[in-house]
Amino acid sequence: MRIWSIHPKYLDSKGLVALWREALLAKHVLEGKTKGYRNHPQLARFKASPRPVAAINLYLSFVYEEAAQRGYNFDKSKFSIPKPLRINVTRGQMKYEFTHLLRKLKTRDTALYNKLKNTKRPQPHPLFKVIKGEIEDWEIVA
Repeated sequence: MRIWSIHPKYLDSKGLVALWREALLAKHVLEGKTKGYRNHPQLARFKASPRPVAAINLYLSFVYEEAAQRGYNFDKSKFSIPKPLRINVTRGQMKYEFTHLLRKLKTRDTALYNKLKNTKRPQPHPLFKVIKGEIEDWEIVA
């Protein structure tokens, strides 16, 4: 499961569709509707939020917006839009994730890789506020 901190606009089509599915799974986990993935490290920051289900719903709403802009037909009924909130993400985590994405794109979508490879400071997903710091403790570094 990869719940990206970077803005969904950087993802290729496969990545965006995978993110949608994985975020929906995360939503089910946070709602207590599934027994699997309950302790997945990617969920730590949502669980630490004052409103975990609201946070994942807001996350999904931005993924939905990106998909709609690309002409995809994701199901808007799968989430509700809560009051705004923010979750912190470290600059180190953002850098790690963007590098991870570039490695995937280099083989999966070379045109997008070439377009993004010189990006110095990728934008975060709108749910996240970037703060100073290294890679997050919950990240499993390969």
